[in-house]
Amino acid sequence: MIRRSGKVQFLFWDFFFSVLLYCWIIWIGVNTFLFNKEPIMVLPQQQIKLLFILYGLLIFTTMAGVIVSIMISNRLYIRRFGAMVILLFATIVTAKGVFG
Repeated sequence: MIRRSGKVQFLFWDFFFSVLLYCWIIWIGVNTFLFNKEPIMVLPQQQIKLLFILYGLLIFTTMAGVIVSIMISNRLYIRRFGAMVILLFATIVTAKGVFG
């Protein structure tokens, strides 16, 4: 069994939960706004609040991973979290373009 340091384990689990949160956000957004059968007359307040909370947690976990990976100079996780940051910004720009 390979033993890893606590910092690398933190980065692994942080990245895992960041990806999990991102998938959860995409799932809620797609189900609420794209796969809705009837037209949306009023914005669903509870789903929007949940999306803001999840997006805040996602930004927090991603930035924590970026900072820790830079501090310990772990190239693998610097690249992974850098790609995650780019994906977050691309998602914000896409959502802004689609929903105005």
